[in-house]
Amino acid sequence: MQQPFDFTGMDVPEFPAGMVWLVGAGPGDPGLMTLQGLSALRRADAIVYDALVDERILAWRHPDANLEYAGKRGGKPSAKQRDISLRLIELARAGRRVVRLKGGDPFVFGRGGEEAQALVRAGVAFRVTPGISAGIGGLGYAGIPVTHRDVNQAVTFVTGHDQSGDAPSAIDWQALAKGSPVLVIYMAIKHLPQISGAILAAGRDGATPVAVVQNATRPDMRVLETTLAEVVADVERHGMGSPAIICVGEVVRMRQVIDWAGQLEGEKPRALDPLGSAPPAADAS
Repeated sequence: MQQPFDFTGMDVPEFPAGMVWLVGAGPGDPGLMTLQGLSALRRADAIVYDALVDERILAWRHPDANLEYAGKRGGKPSAKQRDISLRLIELARAGRRVVRLKGGDPFVFGRGGEEAQALVRAGVAFRVTPGISAGIGGLGYAGIPVTHRDVNQAVTFVTGHDQSGDAPSAIDWQALAKGSPVLVIYMAIKHLPQISGAILAAGRDGATPVAVVQNATRPDMRVLETTLAEVVADVERHGMGSPAIICVGEVVRMRQVIDWAGQLEGEKPRALDPLGSAPPAADAS
């Protein structure tokens, strides 16, 4: 493992023994990791990391740092949140410099707030370094801006499951379907039939463009463009799976003109005025 960046001259935060540092690793691409988070990795004695943290990021750790996996994946045996929080406290009280490394941003559907509460109750000092959330960075890599002044002045971020792992029952889909022009839904593949059905039942047009971005920002990223009425069938047809971020709204059309990754590979824009065109046929790339 080599030093990936020279921090000489940078005003990096102190990282004393007995502190826990909650760090967002970003949506996948190691290049989206913040320099502050990188400096924490290089100084940590213990790193407690999530399932979606890229191994190339873990390779940047200090050679003597201990790695502890605490990933959560739907439908698979996972560490309990209470046990993770207790482990962070235990490591800190043992005098370790602890990095809690989380995919995306710790405070965006990452349960970082719960871990921070536990640390406060235990009297353990902590610091937070945000990360790029998949709902912004992942869609950006797919050529989809979450806001565009010709389309929307609001965007709503929604979780695809509740505390029990079921489809979220406390969300007012009627209000969201009518009031939010763009919905960005995390962790929704498992419950996509219920979620898309609720949005349709609330009155959203079935022709509304939808994008499903799997493995956002990673080399194996795939993007499915479809519509709200067809998304469930198209996800199954194209074999789309988790982890994925789903965007519902007219901004999805912008990918036809600003799919920058495709254009760097030699593809031509499919439309220069995507807002005036019909939604494209389902296409996974």
